[in-house]
Amino acid sequence: MRTTATVALLAAALAVGCATPRDPNCPADARELPLQALYGQWDARFDDLPGTAVVQLGKHPEYAGVRGTITRRADSAATKTTVAQLAGDVDDEGALSIDESLDGRAISGVWSGTLQPGACGREFRGTWRDAATERTHPFVLRKTVAQEGKP
Repeated sequence: MRTTATVALLAAALAVGCATPRDPNCPADARELPLQALYGQWDARFDDLPGTAVVQLGKHPEYAGVRGTITRRADSAATKTTVAQLAGDVDDEGALSIDESLDGRAISGVWSGTLQPGACGREFRGTWRDAATERTHPFVLRKTVAQEGKP
């Protein structure tokens, strides 16, 4: 009877849209990710902004965080490809927090995102804020290539 009851409960849970059980090998929160899992290449997509940007992250030389670049490709002859510097970490609440700078001094954008359940450390979603205009754009950051020798 216990097996029948368990199957019935699982079937009922799935019928009302509950997720399947979490993979125990996938972190539930970015605080559970080893820092090295952030190293490598990521695709960044921003709502309301054209194209995909390429993010490259690696070890920050001065603190337990990441440093890298974001390359936004030109979407027409009127715009040029831009490369900005990135630096950030996972904060105490488990959010991926990244500062972006076009000139290496002033912050031009701020990222705040959360690890997506079931993504096994390979997808963050959140908000990117343009420091000049204060406009915000939802973003999706997906891992495309791990840094050699790293997850």
